[in-house]
Amino acid sequence: MNLTSPSQVKAWCIEHEFHPNKVLGQNFLIDRNALVAIVDAGLARCEDPSKAQVLEIGPGLGVLTEEMLSRGCSVTAVEKDPVLAARLAESLGNPEKLTVMSGDALDLIHNPSLATHDFTHMVSNLPYQAGTRILLELVQEREIPSMTVLVQTEVAERLAAKEGSKTRGLAGVWAQLDYDVKIVRKVAASCFWPRPEIGSSVVTLKRHERNVALSAKERDVFHSLTKKAFEHRRKQLGSVFKDLIQSQLRAEQLSNEDWINLSKGIAENEDS
Repeated sequence: MNLTSPSQVKAWCIEHEFHPNKVLGQNFLIDRNALVAIVDAGLARCEDPSKAQVLEIGPGLGVLTEEMLSRGCSVTAVEKDPVLAARLAESLGNPEKLTVMSGDALDLIHNPSLATHDFTHMVSNLPYQAGTRILLELVQEREIPSMTVLVQTEVAERLAAKEGSKTRGLAGVWAQLDYDVKIVRKVAASCFWPRPEIGSSVVTLKRHERNVALSAKERDVFHSLTKKAFEHRRKQLGSVFKDLIQSQLRAEQLSNEDWINLSKGIAENEDS
């Protein structure tokens, strides 16, 4: 089956009485150009794709999976829908370099069977409903060097937002703690079936080493501090934190470096 052919994808769904689940965010990518662009971005600077160990969340019918396998990658695909998980390997010819795990990615991220994998890349068309949460769990729990995701454009803009931006929020602050985030390209809603209400964007996250020296306690303070600040984002920080922080600025106006410096100071005071 040509996984970028709308007619063939629809015919398979009808034949197997499969109805895409909106709750699970099942919007299948059916555009060849967008497919190639995502995988190209995901494997950029990868000199030898045959050595790439790729994690894919939500493979669906396997359009990204098939393309990555064709380039020689080893792919571990995590699929929540048991029907799609059961068909994936066989439909792609049971390739040796494909491992399919059936279950919720939010559970499997912490599963010892997945934790032992040393992934070099993550390339995924993330489920619309849970995509942000899955990504934030990954950036906190796993040290994957390169992640490329297809998400709703509004989510992409929040992930890449810099200080002072109206779209600046917790997702961007947390993702940028250990990753350089960049929006690569937009993908129109017409590139999916069923067609979603809004468009999507391809985002790359490249892990940097600027904050590797942060202690576990400093990281905990960073996350708790920013979480509380953005829960009260309309208030000045001095009002939110009282005597802890003296500032008339609001949460979105601070850079990650500002948050890190505040976290270090608080952690140091707690230790003294």
